[in-house]
Amino acid sequence: MTCSLAVSWDERLTGYDFGPGHPLAPVRVELTMALAREFGLLDAPGVSMIGCEPATDDLLELVHDEVYLEAVRRAGELAARGEPLDPRSVFFGLGTADDPVFPHMHEASSLVAGATLAAAQAVFTSAAEHGVNVAGGLHHAMRRAASGFCVYNDPAIAIAWLLEEGVERIAYVDLDVHHGDGVQAAFYRDPRVLTISLHEDPATLFPGTGRSSETGAGAGEGYAVNVPLPAGTGDARWLRAFDAVVPPLLRSFQPQLLVSQHGCDSHRLDPLAHLEVTVDGQRRAQSMVHELAHETAGGRWLCTGGGGYALAAVVPRSWTHLLGIAGGRPVDRAEPTPAAWRELVRRRTRTEPPELMTDGGSGDFTPFEAGFDPADPVDRSILATRNAVFPAHGLMPGV
Repeated sequence: MTCSLAVSWDERLTGYDFGPGHPLAPVRVELTMALAREFGLLDAPGVSMIGCEPATDDLLELVHDEVYLEAVRRAGELAARGEPLDPRSVFFGLGTADDPVFPHMHEASSLVAGATLAAAQAVFTSAAEHGVNVAGGLHHAMRRAASGFCVYNDPAIAIAWLLEEGVERIAYVDLDVHHGDGVQAAFYRDPRVLTISLHEDPATLFPGTGRSSETGAGAGEGYAVNVPLPAGTGDARWLRAFDAVVPPLLRSFQPQLLVSQHGCDSHRLDPLAHLEVTVDGQRRAQSMVHELAHETAGGRWLCTGGGGYALAAVVPRSWTHLLGIAGGRPVDRAEPTPAAWRELVRRRTRTEPPELMTDGGSGDFTPFEAGFDPADPVDRSILATRNAVFPAHGLMPGV
């Protein structure tokens, strides 16, 4: 499938850096862009590299309170001067182990938001069918607080901007292993935004939310969708859950634009979670999202990165597959990783890089419609989600 793609990128995006030892190390984004470049994905026909600027306060305030922006700005300025953190910062989630303060935090965080907005603008204006910001996907940030490595919620800001511009129906699909709680919270009462999150069960993983019973409120009842999956879920069951919930809802909702978050911390090697998905499973889900964007949203697709803490072994391969799919030039799973990239990995991380773009997974699954297994916890979660939200969309929950 030939596609046009706008890749939002600026080397300054690696400045979103919580410091040595923090899991969200910017080297993962650096290595992603380097791998994509080695495969020729960034200068392929139909692909444009677009710059970005920090999001203005007016744009950030589509999602975040002014007092929170001031707290972030103040904390970053104090850090830049080497001065002690204002004790009140903790009330805004700043200065914690998850979200330590770093110099110029506001500028770095607003640039990430600006990059996602630039990609959104490219899709909205039809400059490109698809837009990507692999440095984005900071889906935990709340209206008045940083959370889970996220300072400003760039997917929510982009969605809010698109609504302001007149888009009437937007679907958001979150594949991160952690619940997309910040985006859900931003639109929990808004039926113009359908949020769907597949994630590890909140009983075993941060942020402790995202149960099937969380379905929206007021006019937004039925438009928040959550599929919690048990620890140990691998490719076949993860993809079965995706297929059982996401395509029927998108086909019913018919979004005018599809936004997706592709955190790759569902991988079996990720140190912060407990699912068993492979790069091959993630690649299959990326392809399915791409196909659904064309089927249900006229091809208008905005996607971001997200979580992922196997910095060299997983993140660059998963997001390079995403860039290839979004640009209409998927990378063959059997391809070896380029020698120059492997040497860069050794130099930058002092670890041995993966040699192939595959983990050897098949990406195959059996559809839920083939039969419900009441003894399977994944099937029970699928059915609980479908029972909770399908009727609001005129869909039958059962198989």
